[in-house]
Parts: sequence; structure tokens; C-alpha cells
Amino acid sequence: MNSALSDTHLPGDLRLAWPQPAAHWNEAAPVGNGRLGAMVFGGAHQARIQINDSTVWSGTPAGPAEALAEVLAQGAGPKRLAEVRAAIADERYRAAEALLMSFQGRYTQEYLPYADLLLTLGSGAETAAYRGRTLNLDNGVVQEDLELDGRRIRRLTWAGAPAGVLCVALAVEGGADLRLALQSPLRTVHTAYDQDGAALGVEIPVDGAPAHEPTVTEPLRYAEGPVDGYDPYGALVLKVATDGRVTTDQDGWAVEGMTYALLTLASSTAAADHWAGREPRTRQQHQQQAAATAARALAKGAEELLREHQADLRGLLGAAALQLGPRRAGTFDVALDILGGSDELLAATVLFQLGRYLLASASRPGAGPPANLQGIWNADPHPAWSSNYTININTQMNYWGAEAAGLGSCHEPLFDLLDRLSATGAPVARELYGARGWVAHHNTDPWGWALPVGMGHGNPSWSSWMMGGVWLSQHLWDHYEFTGDTGFLRDRAWPVLRGAALFCLDWLVDDGGGGLDTVPSTSPENLFRSREGEPESLTRSTAMDMALIRALFERCLRAADLLGPDDPVTAEIRAALPRLRPPQVTAGGWLQEWAEDLPEVDPAHRHLSQMIAVHPLDLIDPDRSPALAAAALRLLDRRGPGAMGWSWAWKIALRARLRDPETARALLLEATRPLAADPDTDAPVDGSQWGGLLPNLFSTHPPFQIDGNYGLMAGLTEMVLQSHAGHVHLLPALPADWAEGAARGLRCRGGLEVDFAWSCGALRSVTVRRLSGDDTAPVAVRCGDRTVRHRIAAGQELRLDAALRERPAGTVPAC
Repeated sequence: MNSALSDTHLPGDLRLAWPQPAAHWNEAAPVGNGRLGAMVFGGAHQARIQINDSTVWSGTPAGPAEALAEVLAQGAGPKRLAEVRAAIADERYRAAEALLMSFQGRYTQEYLPYADLLLTLGSGAETAAYRGRTLNLDNGVVQEDLELDGRRIRRLTWAGAPAGVLCVALAVEGGADLRLALQSPLRTVHTAYDQDGAALGVEIPVDGAPAHEPTVTEPLRYAEGPVDGYDPYGALVLKVATDGRVTTDQDGWAVEGMTYALLTLASSTAAADHWAGREPRTRQQHQQQAAATAARALAKGAEELLREHQADLRGLLGAAALQLGPRRAGTFDVALDILGGSDELLAATVLFQLGRYLLASASRPGAGPPANLQGIWNADPHPAWSSNYTININTQMNYWGAEAAGLGSCHEPLFDLLDRLSATGAPVARELYGARGWVAHHNTDPWGWALPVGMGHGNPSWSSWMMGGVWLSQHLWDHYEFTGDTGFLRDRAWPVLRGAALFCLDWLVDDGGGGLDTVPSTSPENLFRSREGEPESLTRSTAMDMALIRALFERCLRAADLLGPDDPVTAEIRAALPRLRPPQVTAGGWLQEWAEDLPEVDPAHRHLSQMIAVHPLDLIDPDRSPALAAAALRLLDRRGPGAMGWSWAWKIALRARLRDPETARALLLEATRPLAADPDTDAPVDGSQWGGLLPNLFSTHPPFQIDGNYGLMAGLTEMVLQSHAGHVHLLPALPADWAEGAARGLRCRGGLEVDFAWSCGALRSVTVRRLSGDDTAPVAVRCGDRTVRHRIAAGQELRLDAALRERPAGTVPAC
């Protein structure tokens, strides 16, 4: 067998295994390089690879501005906002809702499937034996082994970031025939096959609407030519190198008697050029660009492509690790060992690494937009919620674990989106609300959608929420805190944070008693009952609003102290900050959701909006605010256990922050059960039907949403390491049954990296390294009731034993 296709795994690798090809999409194995994503179905005679490009979205650059003009034309603006506020003050909620409907635009655009690569081995008459698929979570290679009439065949599939291509490599003992076809569910305007491979040209819809919006008669609308100079086009080119006899026809590409084949597939889209600030290309130039990229990769050969891919991905994923229990290395049958096994520690170890792998595969610097509701994997032309960016928690959760899990560079595409959103959100803030700065609401897309969505009939509980951009901007501060990079803070974070703060300063209104209110205000996506017992969404100063604005203002002041900007906005913030409502506790003893102690319509609601003050904002902490932390625990008890992946993940992270390890473990056990329902039938959004894991370990309600996978990874990190309270806090929420484990390369705020190990439920050793940040202040290391403080110079490390005493180098390895 070709040496390039020998086993690519190393002894310490973690591999997921499926003995059969995927019969459905939710059984396929994901690969990705941040731009190209693919779901590998596998198969002996017939195999499918479903392909996505993270830049293939419906819509046009002018869409957000055109939608704003439409909303303004129907009467939305500061004058109508004043009427809304007056109606809420008088508790005329129906009138307020009716007025707010005019602020709703269309929906954000849709993330779309791109193509399918179909592979046929042999004639179909041969005796086939499929030996299974594996996905290596350390190097991102899917390996398949099979036999045709006793001839061994190996097929490797990976998406390489250095080369920018999807790769498929085959090796056959004794030779075999292969046929390829490339097709798209989008409007195909060009298909060609030649000796070198295949080319596909597709037009991309200029408008899309989500599957849950039945009033749109044409949910995917194509244009007949360029729109305002923008040509919605994508080119996909496949290049093939092989040693057999090649033939082509209008239906595909074929080779006879090949012993090896290397396929490289590349893409070029108009949207990618626009978002990168490049000059528009013609359709022919897109074809040429994709062909050139695929050809450059093909010329390297399979061995070099694998080498550079593994060096890249192993370098990223290998920087950190978490092992719970005695097992990490090995090949594990997903159905038997993970979904049906009894080793919860192995399952947790797998889910931690799977979350890291999926983030590294979906979100890479300069590759494309950030990970969306499905990462970068979608086969549905009408995906749930448009597979967009839902920014009242889901997009944020995608990146909760990025910094701590050693994937800070994967955060960068989100910052690119924030740059765009802060620009498109500025006219929305000005024209709709008469405010400075910029605003975003419940949804956005790569075009920078900043309006409320809903088409004039969306429920205000989710559509009329003006804090989406405020929450997203916290990620800029998180990146600064983990890295200590003042250049990033000054050049990248401060302009966006400042703009978000300016909006909040103008959005706040005097409450008549010396305080400041947000009006209208909602608590996504819950409702309260009015005096008349009716379900309502609109009020003032929800706990979530106040927590987000408080955190933003405090971070802006800290940034100003660090950077020393002579900016009048800081004086405005200092004046406004003490006038914000503090967190409150209800008469029942739980953390309050609204400005008043109002009854919830759904006491077990899947959202935990007021708990944002605990995680991720760190405004409530068991040490600094024990009474509020106790009220937060009572609120969690009231909300109860599971619902769907992202809600489970938030509850796990919250329990970890509040140091309730046993409930966090119980929630994780719930969240990691196999889905019992039909994965193709969407569950009610109210959480009355619980979700679970699909056969490929994707988290689903259903539908599949990748935030559950990313959130579980972040929650696991919170259970073993926290750094939000000025401490490197080791094992803050370790369940009693998780008696053994080790971590390597996890990151902490302040530019620190930590290795540590534990056994019999107790810390064994720890090493803390300073990668960056201020090395003049001592580092506080905490485990249990013991805390020590040491100064760690830049580039140096501190080694401590089980009692947090310094230990010499070379004793008791940390991992």
C-alpha cells in the first residue's frame, strides 16, 4: 500500500470509530479547515462526501442597508420609540408590541450547502467488505479501510488549512476502477469534466428566509445577474492525480486500473472576496483561482499534504489536553464505548477533545466567517434558524471555551464579524433609536445584519432585545484578559467596546428616581405575567440588560485605565455606572429576572438570562457575593435539569462557577445520552422534549446545533480550572467520582498556561507558566481552601506539589 496512506495516527491519539458507512448525515464524520467543511459518509462501492464552504451564504452586501431603509419607511425611529416607552410605562403592552413590530426587518440570511462529491469504486459486482471508518480527533483525518474482491483499499479524507483544500487519497492493492461526480443543490450554471478532474460553477441565492417562516413564498431567491455590482457566484474545482487510464463524459470522471488517486478540491466565492476586502473577480477568474489552488495542492502529493496538515492541526490541538480517568489514547467505537458505554470519564474526555476539534475545524484566522449554529456543516437548503448567528447566547457559547482550551486564535473570526457588525450597527443605532455607537439584536449574519428580525410578527421576547452586540463585545475583553495583549486591546477591542458603550449610554433613560433604565427590555426568551395574568415580554431593566451593561462599563473603564485614552466617554460611564440597578433576589429567594419580582410564565425556562451575571460575566461569585450566589443556585434548582444541548451546557458551566460539582456531573450525564427521538423532526423550542447526542456525537435538540458541543467543552473546562476571580483556581468543581485526571496546556487569564494532575480526588502537582501579560504582580494559585501567591517572570514557570509548595524541576510530572 502507498506509504503516504500508512496509518497516520500516533500512539497517544484519540480516534472515534464507526464500523459501517453513514446511512444518514447525522452519522457522517466532520472534517474542516475553517473554510471548507465536509461530512464523510464513507462506503465500499458508493461513498458520499457532502461539502460546505463557510462563505456560501445567501444575501448581498447591500442587504442590511436596504432592510434598514424598509424599516424606516414603515415608521420605525426615535419618535415611535418614545411612543413604545410611554405605552410600557402605562402597562399598555399590546400597544407597545404593535408599535415595536414596525422595527422588525426581514430575517438574516441563510448558511447553505454547497456540493456533493460522489465516489464509486469498482463496478458494483465485486464482493465488498467494509472495515470501518475512524475520525482522529488529534489530526483531523478520516480513515476508511475496505476490500473489493479481496483487494485492500484505504481512503483518507482531510481538510488542510495550509493548502486551503479538501483532500481525498486512495490506495488500492492490485488496482481498481473509480468514478467521480461533483454536483450541487444550488443553481448550477457550469459543470465540466476533463482529464485533470472536474469544475463546478454555482449561483448563490440573493435572499433567504428560515424554514420556520411560512409566509415567505420564495424562501430562496436567485437574481438574474449581478446585484449592485455584486455577482453571487461560487466556483468549486476538483483536481485528480492517479496512475490509471482516465476517461470523462458529461456525467463524470472515471479511471480504470488505478492503484492510487489523490483528489484536491478548492473553492472561490464572491462573498469571500467581499468580506476580505478584495477586488471582485469575474466568474472565469473564480474558476481560475479555485483551479490554481487545487493544482498547487495536488503538485505537493499526498505525503506532503498530510505532513503539512498534521503539523498545522496537531500544533493547534496538541497545545492543550484534558484527560478524565485513565483512558484517552485509543480507538473507541462511538455506539458501544461512548453512547452506550459505562465509562463516563472516557465520554467526557472525548467530548472535551471533540469540542476543541470542531472549533479548530470551523473557525480559523483569515479562513472565513466564525462558526455558526452548525459550525460549518450543513446539508439542508433551509436549515433550522437559517444556521445563522443567534446572539442571545448561541454564538457566544460557540466561543466560551476557545481561550481556556488553548484555541485563542480560533476566536479571531468572531472579532472580524464584530468589526463588520459595529459598522453596520451604527446607522441602525442612529436611525432607529437616535443613539450613538452601534447596536445588534437577536440575530446576525456575515453581511452584518443589525436590525431586529421577525417581519413584523416576531415575538418581542426574542426580537426586541437590543443587547446582542453588547454581549458579543465581551469576547474582545476575554481575549485581552487571557493574553494581556494591550496592542489588541487598543487597536482591535477598544473601538468596538467604546461603540457598544456609547449605544448603552444613550439607550439608558432616567427612571425618575435617580436610576437608569433600559426601555423596552426583554429577558430572552422568557415571559412574565402582568397584573391581569397575561403573558408579557416587554418591560424595563431586566437583570440581563443590567448585567451586560454593567460588565461592559466596568471593562471599558479598566481598558481606559490600561490604555490611558483621553476620551470623554469614560466620564459618562463613570457617571452612569452607579445608577444601574444591582442584582435583586425574589421573595422566593432566587435570583430575580426582571426589575420587579414578577411571576414567570415558565419557571423551568430553558434560558437562564439573569444567570449571565454568574457565567460568563463574573459579576456574581461565591466568594465575593455569597448571598447572590446562593440565590443563583436556588434559581438553577427552580429551572431544573435538561432541555437541549446548549441549555445543558450553560447549566453545567453555571454549576461549576457556583461550585456544585455533583449537579454539574448529573447534567453532563443527561446531555451525553443518545437522542431517543427522531433526529429529523424538530423538537418544540420550549424544551419539553429533551435532546441528546447523535450517532456522530453532534449535539441536538433536535435540530442539530453545534453550540451544545462547544458549550460542553467549555463546561468541562470550568469544572477543572477557573481563572475568572483573579486566581488560578484548580479543581473548583471536581465530582467525587472523577478521582483521577490530568490537564496540560490549559490557559488562564493573565497570560498563564497550566499543567496539573490529580489522583484519589486530590491535586498531585501543578505547573504554571507565564506566556504573556504583566509579570510584576504575583499569581494567586488556589486549590480547595489553600491559596499561594508567587511572581512568575515572563517565559518562566512555577512548579508546585500537592500542598501548593514549590517543587524542584523533574519531580512528579504534571501530566
